[in-house]
Amino acid sequence: MSINHLMIRNLRKNLSNYYLYVFALIFSVAIYFAFVTLQYDPSMDATKGSVRGEAAIKAGSILLVAIVGFFLIYANSLFIKRRSSEIGLFQLIGMTKNRIIKILSIENFIIYFTSVAIGILVGFSISKLIVMIVFKITGVEAVATLRFSSEALVQTLFVFIGIYLLIMLMNSIFIKRQSILALFQVRQSTEVKVKKMSIWQVIIGILGIVMIGSGYYVSQKLFDGDFTTVTQLFSAMAFILGSVITGTYLFYKGSVAFIFQLIRKQNNGYLSINKVLSLSSIMFRMKSNALLLTIITTVSALSIGLLSLSYIAYYSAEQTAEDYVVADFALVNEKSIETFTQALNEEGISYDKNQVEVFQVTADVSGILDVNMDNTNVDTSELPLPIVSDEDFDDIELSEGETLLTGYSDIMQSYMTIEDSGEIELKAQDTVIKQDFAGLNREYLVSSYYTNSGGMPLGVVDQSIFEKLKDNMNPDIQKSSLVYTGININDATNLERANTLFHQENLNEGGNESQLQSSRDQKMNMGLTMFIVGFLGLTFLITSGCVLYFKQMDESESEKPSYTILRKLGFTEGDLIKGIQIKQIFNFGIPLVVGLLHSYFAVQSGWFFFGSEVWTPMLIVMVLYTALYSIFGILSVLYYKKIIREAL
Repeated sequence: MSINHLMIRNLRKNLSNYYLYVFALIFSVAIYFAFVTLQYDPSMDATKGSVRGEAAIKAGSILLVAIVGFFLIYANSLFIKRRSSEIGLFQLIGMTKNRIIKILSIENFIIYFTSVAIGILVGFSISKLIVMIVFKITGVEAVATLRFSSEALVQTLFVFIGIYLLIMLMNSIFIKRQSILALFQVRQSTEVKVKKMSIWQVIIGILGIVMIGSGYYVSQKLFDGDFTTVTQLFSAMAFILGSVITGTYLFYKGSVAFIFQLIRKQNNGYLSINKVLSLSSIMFRMKSNALLLTIITTVSALSIGLLSLSYIAYYSAEQTAEDYVVADFALVNEKSIETFTQALNEEGISYDKNQVEVFQVTADVSGILDVNMDNTNVDTSELPLPIVSDEDFDDIELSEGETLLTGYSDIMQSYMTIEDSGEIELKAQDTVIKQDFAGLNREYLVSSYYTNSGGMPLGVVDQSIFEKLKDNMNPDIQKSSLVYTGININDATNLERANTLFHQENLNEGGNESQLQSSRDQKMNMGLTMFIVGFLGLTFLITSGCVLYFKQMDESESEKPSYTILRKLGFTEGDLIKGIQIKQIFNFGIPLVVGLLHSYFAVQSGWFFFGSEVWTPMLIVMVLYTALYSIFGILSVLYYKKIIREAL
């Protein structure tokens, strides 16, 4: 048999094992090529919008290379170990190591670059679709075109040729370092199997659970006022990160085996065939895969967490715009009001105009406000507070001795806790008025132009108190405008035209705001971030799922003699499949559940910095991630079925 004939036979034989690797490689190349095409697509200029947007796409492409490179190198190491016996046989029949390296390099070249070529074609075909998705998410009105980018082609080839050369170098080092005897023992030594659980492993198991739990606990206390300085805050964050990641590693190293050992003891050592095939195998294999599973879990949690936070900001864009702009259009000077209303009248667009007097006073709120950060330089006895009268709002009625605070955000609530009752002092130039705190209302009544100063909400007082403070107000602390004007378009179908007029008249500056434009700007910024994070998360999900699947392929091959014995003892295929299904639920479910828990506590600790709604966007992300991840668990069960059928 010639060398060429041998290579062709090996290639055909190994294709059945490489099919998912080939799929993942094609997918990775297609995703990378399509993603890099975004950098060079002229129609994307509107979406990039700024240096930050362009930098985000470039940073995403670099992270994509890291994810794909890690997957391909790790997957290749698994496959080269699976073929160790074959390599040993080649040496036994007289082949030199250099000849074997040459054969494997040619085989890999054919599979690798055929997949790369197909991946580039697929990436080109979906590049227009991806641009359309970006436009849809960011709300950009532009036309997507199918354009082949030679720059993207060169960059893609450069990256994947580099990865191929690195893979070939690692294969050469592996083959040259192994003796013939070692090659036949590689697969038997890849997994660490522990016959008996030691006291040390029990301690590791308990410690892993405690460290993860302590990290979760501190994350929930992060913004509750327990950490009152920036140094304490960053120290707490570092503790959370170190505790959770180290705890995750120890969890896989000892906690899983420890928990399953407790289950075995409850059964007095008598396990059903299902538990033998599931619990026993997982107990002794997860320890050797602890580092890999820690990396997969951590990056999964990071992907889910970042995607959830960006989706929270995207999902909350309209609500955030309504909070901070209040009306369809918020205007703060007479010239802008006159210009805009005249333009609306000329276009025949009907509107309602609402004007509210707003001015600033100095307030002593130390009786109701608890600042959680020691070094925020906030003097609660001398805070600027915007004031309005209750007569300007039909649903608010206060007595002379009451002050209502309204328009308070969740972000500020994390740093400043307002009590349910207490006393407030309102100070003008020659006037100090003591008021009872009438409560906190979340509704925003005027635009954020007036309420941003000092981070305080808006104060609402009785008309008589308003007049006293107004007559003695300090001119040095006032905004340039003392009148907020809100304009609401009566017919929602005219809102787009009104927004166009607002920009045509160059009114979008100096404190003037458009609610529609504010929502669009946030959706554009967070939409691009969400797209990039989602892109990277999907790539990591596919690659990590494939890695776990390849590990299961390897385990199923090594366990094949055990299935043969069990079948001869009378166990049916159905009996074995039930145990395998439970095993795959644990194999894929444990990293998934731990990753979801990590991301849940991370999101819960600071979601309010990103938007006003947490549960809906977070659950949507988690459900989609779980559904896609589960596909690889199903594929592994199907592969086990094939092995079990071949066992007898």
